[in-house]
Amino acid sequence: MTSVTQSLPDETKKSASSAIGRLIRRPEAGSLLGMLAVFVFFSAVASNIFVQPAGFASWLNVAAEIGIVALPIGLLMIAGELDLSIGSVIPAASLIVAVISGYHGLPEIVGIGAALVFGLTVGLVNGFLVNRTGVPSLIVSIGMMFAVMGLTLGLSVLLTGSTSANIVPDAFYKSILGQFVGGMFAVTIFWWLGFIVVVAYILHVSPIGNWIYALGGDRISARNAGIPTEKLTIGLFMMSGFSAAFVGVSQAMVYQSAQVAGGQAFIFNSIMCVVIGGVLLTGGFGSVLGIVLGTITFSMVNQGIYFTSFDANLGSVIIGALLLIAVLMNDTFRQLALSYSSKKKS
Repeated sequence: MTSVTQSLPDETKKSASSAIGRLIRRPEAGSLLGMLAVFVFFSAVASNIFVQPAGFASWLNVAAEIGIVALPIGLLMIAGELDLSIGSVIPAASLIVAVISGYHGLPEIVGIGAALVFGLTVGLVNGFLVNRTGVPSLIVSIGMMFAVMGLTLGLSVLLTGSTSANIVPDAFYKSILGQFVGGMFAVTIFWWLGFIVVVAYILHVSPIGNWIYALGGDRISARNAGIPTEKLTIGLFMMSGFSAAFVGVSQAMVYQSAQVAGGQAFIFNSIMCVVIGGVLLTGGFGSVLGIVLGTITFSMVNQGIYFTSFDANLGSVIIGALLLIAVLMNDTFRQLALSYSSKKKS
């Protein structure tokens, strides 16, 4: 009886140690540690505001907008691709809604539908060009970004005589796309949660998730294994374009105006969220939870610095340091995960 009771604590310790080991080897382990560190830091230096509802709202609102874009960017990066054209799709979608439904007075559903179809079309063209030309997606999407930017500018001036347009949305569309719950929390947060559920299902539940990882690991091997790599690539780019257009529509509803010069910050901010979230720049590794944690971490730093007495420029320094640390740590956690998997198989 004594030997049995003495063995129980040892088994409990082994179980706890094994659980901690599995947690450390998860793709999002580094991003979780980073998020906790950032939260504790700002809670200590700006507790009078940062942990209050207004403080939570400030960084959650930012996280929701960036997060909707970061999710498909994360999938693309896991698949070994990149989309920089989102920086022009966002303002273009905002202007499409504002010009069609604001300047010309057509129903909002027409403007919103046109904006979302535009985002899907840009994604379709991006994916098609990447497949057909073999040119890296970085170059293709940069070219598309400038093409969309120029097209948006030219058409905006042609149709309205200005580089901006205003819109006063209907109460219904304002409530579902541009409303603030409790006067602080943007309704976009709930849309972000919906996007998280959909993308998490795609990557971690459906067979498409395995295809995305395989595509990022070795495109040729994935094609030889029967994975429809070309259709998958186009689908991922279309998802990215759609998400960027959705954010553009939301911004038009929130701010009731749109300008050609907007959305550029989303390019690097979304990439930083994804990298901080544990996604490798080389592809084939990452998780939706990690991307979400990386987005929250970025947003807390981005907004939390304004609640302190520090120079606001330090926010960029902290984000830059986080990005560098994340890049260095991501490969470490990947090696831990791979070593754990090989030990399990053996």
